[in-house]
Amino acid sequence: MAYRRKSWLEKLNDDKGLPKVVEVTEKMSRKWGAGMCVVPSPREVDEIMKRVPRGKLTTINEIRSALARKHHATIGCPITTGIFASIAAHAAAEEGEKGNTDTTPYWRTLKSGGVINEKYPGGMEEQRRLLESEGHQVDQRGRKTVVLDFEKSLAKV
Repeated sequence: MAYRRKSWLEKLNDDKGLPKVVEVTEKMSRKWGAGMCVVPSPREVDEIMKRVPRGKLTTINEIRSALARKHHATIGCPITTGIFASIAAHAAAEEGEKGNTDTTPYWRTLKSGGVINEKYPGGMEEQRRLLESEGHQVDQRGRKTVVLDFEKSLAKV
């Protein structure tokens, strides 16, 4: 039987028993403190990303905070939240290639500090184009591409 790689949409819809709230491990607590950590489902991350309206922005850290509040946890898992945001972005691009126009506006989700995620579909160039088309100013800062004054455009997620 031949192996078939899952589509991005299939990965997005595979919750793998998530979300779950777990105790912050001793190793994790050195960086994030003690308490409880929510490991979100991919669809939860996607749902938050979908709520960011045109002209507004969010960051992975804002999404993590929203997930922690929702699940009464201390933190949202930084690793899975970032991975699931990437899966949501690629699933949206995959759906867009099929002609679906109602997809997740992934380019509105930035890394901390307003940095554009170079691993999203189309790379920095495409995200820059989309962000500028929505009125944001984007600038190159060394090897990073950032949205200027992104804090002024943060959406409540």
